[in-house]
Amino acid sequence: MKMKFCGAVLALVTATASYAQSVNKGDQQILKELAQANMAEVAAGEIALQKSESADVKKFAQQMVDDHTKGLQAVQNVARAKNVTLPMEPDARHKQMAEHLNTLSGAAFDKAYLADAGVKDHKAAHAKVAEAQKKATDPDVKALAAELQPTIDKHLQTVQGLASGKQ
Repeated sequence: MKMKFCGAVLALVTATASYAQSVNKGDQQILKELAQANMAEVAAGEIALQKSESADVKKFAQQMVDDHTKGLQAVQNVARAKNVTLPMEPDARHKQMAEHLNTLSGAAFDKAYLADAGVKDHKAAHAKVAEAQKKATDPDVKALAAELQPTIDKHLQTVQGLASGKQ
């Protein structure tokens, strides 16, 4: 009897601990979208490192790979702690963007990379993390969004300057 009671208590504690670490569907979606955004920036940055002929664009691309790899790791750490399964590859839109970037070269590549992976995606990421800070209910998800915001804002400012010089 005592053994059954201990087993039941252990099962309840384990279930409670597991439940306490999970997040609602909205916060799960935030984590998935943040993972997608970071994966897409890493992938696009890697393409730019191979294809761009501009030292400034390559420097920016390396910064994207470095910063978004760190950002993805931060998202993965929170997701793991909250029992959230993240996507393993960029979404269809970003795969299509990567395919398009791979067809370009020279100034046309730089312009498209800076406009799409740079300005457009960082504006979207800025809006996404700002919304996450307001709508997330889990304090760790909210803190993650706040942690990512300054880096995204810096990237947006940098890429807008680069893009205006490549017009």
